[in-house]
Amino acid sequence: MNQRSLNRSTPVLKIVRSLFQNETLVTTRTLASGTVKDDSFSYTPPGRNHLFVPGPTNIPDRVMRAMIRPSENHRDPHFTKFLNPIFEDLKYLFQTKTGRPFIFMATGTGAWESALTNTLSPGDKVVAFRYGQFSHLWIDQAQRLGLDVEIIDTIWGEGAREERLEEVLRADVEKKIKAVMVVHNETTTGVTSDIKGCRDAMDVVKHPAMLFVDGVSSIGGVPFKMDEWGVDIAITGSQKALCLPTGLGLTCVSPKAMEATKTATLPRVFFSYADMSTANDAGNFPYTPSIPLLYGLRESLAILKEETIEGVWARHERMARATRAAVDAWGLKLLCKDPRWYSNALTVVEAPEGVCTNDIVKTAYCKYNLTIGVGLSKLNGKVFRIGHLGDLNEVSILGAIAGVEMVLKDNGVNIVLGSGTGAATKYFQETSGVIPTREILGNHIYGVK
Repeated sequence: MNQRSLNRSTPVLKIVRSLFQNETLVTTRTLASGTVKDDSFSYTPPGRNHLFVPGPTNIPDRVMRAMIRPSENHRDPHFTKFLNPIFEDLKYLFQTKTGRPFIFMATGTGAWESALTNTLSPGDKVVAFRYGQFSHLWIDQAQRLGLDVEIIDTIWGEGAREERLEEVLRADVEKKIKAVMVVHNETTTGVTSDIKGCRDAMDVVKHPAMLFVDGVSSIGGVPFKMDEWGVDIAITGSQKALCLPTGLGLTCVSPKAMEATKTATLPRVFFSYADMSTANDAGNFPYTPSIPLLYGLRESLAILKEETIEGVWARHERMARATRAAVDAWGLKLLCKDPRWYSNALTVVEAPEGVCTNDIVKTAYCKYNLTIGVGLSKLNGKVFRIGHLGDLNEVSILGAIAGVEMVLKDNGVNIVLGSGTGAATKYFQETSGVIPTREILGNHIYGVK
């Protein structure tokens, strides 16, 4: 295997070309002091990095500006007036009138832990679907916390089968199962499960278990209705549909789940709903919060309300349909075979024959400054993932599709250049409306039918 040592005069194009000739390229140089310096990824290309993974997502300029704040004291008198409206806006995000939102300075993993530790006791039985990396990790967390988890293993590429849940709950005649855990949108596989269907299965057998939903990559992008679907705890993260940096674990808790906290005995300190409730009721937090992230959250929720939650859901569906049209035009296959489970947050594409998808992802980044998702866990090398979640529009997605198209060709996949972009362009041109408040020329000018 060839190895090369490069100095600063090595042309960038030569570096890129070498990366994709199955060579190991060592971009190091020796300084006068004798120190060896690694120059890998030291060149910043023009333009911007094109981020198309299902989280972290692109941060809107408005949100970034809102977060540029001087330090301020969360114990100043103004803070309560600033904080309380955010909790009301979070109810709109979760689509609830009865749930209580909490904001933890954490990730979705922390929000997971808050749901389990505040409502359950050591040895309690829960049931959970496993059909991807994140459902697997939530199960692992529950087991490590001392819960008895009954796992419903499912093919990776399928969602939560309601009939299997009904079967498990019907067999639980002593009603020992305390909670059902479902990952709404599994980003490992590009699958969105039917949460209402899961609640219906629970109701059919009149089972009293609570319903916990990981909506980390769905809430704010994919239809989610906490009250209507009977969800007891919903979880999301700031770095997904809300288009913020990582750092906020957001939960919303039903009255039933809040009642369960009174008898639950799993230990909790940082994630205590009781401590958080007391502080929130006083217009504050039990510890120092991230002030910039809270300002960003306020702005993100304002943007959401301007577009309306229904408008956001519809936009994400259109981005997903266009992406799937491109994949079909390339002659490639989705990992998710059943349209009932198609995700509007991302599209997961199976590897073309003879191609490792890690090469596709690396080529995208190193040649076109395009970031798409690798296959996770047992799907590594077998799929690649195109995220269409967050602050994106038609032209954004077309750029991603064009980039993937070039990358596929670079990796020897037999596709026709322009086929995917053409299919997506056709879909968008035929279905796009005029941007609200920009109807200045009349529909006949815009080609709107």
